[in-house]
Amino acid sequence: MHYYRYSNAEVSCWYKYLLFSYNIVFWLAGVAFLGAGLWAWSEKGVLSDLTKVTRLHGIDPVVLVLMFCGTIVLIFFLELAVAVLAFLFQDWVRDRFREFFESNIRSYRDDIDLQNLIDSLQKANQCCGAYGPEDWDLNVYFNCSGASYSREKCGVPFSCCVPDPAQKVVNTQCGYDVRTEPKSKWDEYIFTKGCIQALEGWLPRNIYIVAGIFIAISLLQIFGIFLAKTLISDIEAVKAGHHF
Repeated sequence: MHYYRYSNAEVSCWYKYLLFSYNIVFWLAGVAFLGAGLWAWSEKGVLSDLTKVTRLHGIDPVVLVLMFCGTIVLIFFLELAVAVLAFLFQDWVRDRFREFFESNIRSYRDDIDLQNLIDSLQKANQCCGAYGPEDWDLNVYFNCSGASYSREKCGVPFSCCVPDPAQKVVNTQCGYDVRTEPKSKWDEYIFTKGCIQALEGWLPRNIYIVAGIFIAISLLQIFGIFLAKTLISDIEAVKAGHHF
């Protein structure tokens, strides 16, 4: 016959259900992002079969909470490290972004999603190219060299064009041949500022919004870490109070 002695320690329902709700919110957000990603891949024919789903058996709840807490802590410090490194090595970040943007300019017509991303970036920031409209010479369709026979030769994408308030329908050919004009007239038709300069100018104007977002995300993660650590302490206290 076994005798049990229970201590007064118990797992707090508040912390337990708060952590459960915290996990549910992030789980739903993760499912939404995963669903969007799978849908995008299926539309592009990337998905050809379903992978098998594995199950976990007999896992200690403390281990699961520790895994969750460790993941949140790791993400938090990775974000912090990225922010500090980006601040300290601004020139390096700027060069990497330039390489990324120029690489995407070369592939502009190869991927419709990439094309929409660049168009959205240029329209939202009223910019054209990485450092200016000449960057579109990197693309074979917009290149101004004599070897090109593209109709878009010496042009830019429509997202570089200065919008005409009188036009209700987007003119996707507004950038054709625009770079055959003298440079002094370019700003009448297209944005002449590069997107790197536009983003560099956008950040100081919106520094409080950006800082507020980062602080909110950090506080949310710290709150999750606090809940997980408190729940671990409660579980360990209850386990320590059980004697067989």
